[in-house]
Amino acid sequence: MNDPSQARLASSLSTVDVVALTVGVVIGASVFETPALVAGNTGSGWAALLAWTLGGGVSIVGALCYAELTTAYPHAGGDYFYFQRAFGDWLAFLFAWARLVVIQTGSIALLAFVFGDYATELWPIGAQYSPSIYAALAVAGLTLLNALGVRQGKHVQRGLTVATIVGLLVLIGAGLFLVPESAGQAAATGASDGGGGSFGMAMVFVLLTYGGWNEAAYLSAEVRDLPRNMTRGLLGSLGLIAGLYLLVNWAYLQGLGLAGMAGSEVVAADLMRAAFGAPGAKLISLLVVAAALSSTNATIFTGARTSFALGRDFRLFEFLGRWDADTETPANALLVQGAIALGLVGVGAWTRQGFEAMVDYTAPVFWLFFGLAGAALFVLRRIEPETDRPFRVPLYPAVPLLFCAACLYMLWSSVAYAGAGALLGVGVLLAGIPLLALRTARSQEASS
Repeated sequence: MNDPSQARLASSLSTVDVVALTVGVVIGASVFETPALVAGNTGSGWAALLAWTLGGGVSIVGALCYAELTTAYPHAGGDYFYFQRAFGDWLAFLFAWARLVVIQTGSIALLAFVFGDYATELWPIGAQYSPSIYAALAVAGLTLLNALGVRQGKHVQRGLTVATIVGLLVLIGAGLFLVPESAGQAAATGASDGGGGSFGMAMVFVLLTYGGWNEAAYLSAEVRDLPRNMTRGLLGSLGLIAGLYLLVNWAYLQGLGLAGMAGSEVVAADLMRAAFGAPGAKLISLLVVAAALSSTNATIFTGARTSFALGRDFRLFEFLGRWDADTETPANALLVQGAIALGLVGVGAWTRQGFEAMVDYTAPVFWLFFGLAGAALFVLRRIEPETDRPFRVPLYPAVPLLFCAACLYMLWSSVAYAGAGALLGVGVLLAGIPLLALRTARSQEASS
């Protein structure tokens, strides 16, 4: 049955837009925090760079799987639609519920807290609640901006992404060319801070930093010349991201050495301080502000598309499935998503551990469904062999099997890392089961 909502989605996004949104989601605050954790869990500078290279490889493997799914099944619901076709309405419903109340809204709140932390370093307001105030302003302002129209949202995204990349290039230049060579001698010798970590734990932080590229799936119904632009956009953005990550970590190693990286709580600020003094720390704060805003905006843009699909398919949430033809946006889905994210900002303000609380809340649920998306590719190949697939995963089934294995490892690692903090996110996910039962009961009543 044709979905009239899909006919109204304008194909207004190009390869550049896919790259900008993907890079904007992935390159956020994590790249300014996790390199120190990776360094503390590896025995040498070369091992640290190898970890970042492997992370890019795993992400590209996943992108190949998503290139097949997005070009064979273009839909604004992304993973939601793949789950619906592969496993049925029940898993699609639980995924959409998880996106609405855990994964996407938690990620929006997490990124907004990063913005709030660094904005507070530049212009503190409201005493100890300054980061939370900034986070709330970011969520509210960017949600309203996207609700005004897709053109406004995507042009802001391009500008923020360019600012982030320019800032990273400054960081790379500072580490490679401006810090005295003696400061990075520990990198050459492979010195360690004796933290006694493991390469496996280093990969947890690396893959966390690469996370978010799959958001491009939610744009598939709005991309011009889909097979070419989506595949090029996914692989091109990940190639760009991997290159930047390798260069920035090389710059950290050259500027601070492995021991200096591992012992730093603000590795980017320490590097810029070594190159430029106190003004360097201010500059990096501006960079992180731009990166966090870029990621928050891209996550808001893509997140509402799943809620829109949920509203189209499930009567219980039909108010989310209204597409505003004037602004070319799912306006109601955007506003509801923003309200939930603001509530999570409130939770983070209450705990006074906004960023950490949101990582614990979102990570296990995210990796659970990410792995199921890889499984959906196998199921869809089996049950819908006649479907046109403009792009097919090379070396099938080895490539998607590798992707699923990586997701299972990350699921286990995120539960081990989050511990009791994971229970809240899982509990909210399970709260969707009674709603699913209610929806099933209503459907049975209607059909009887």
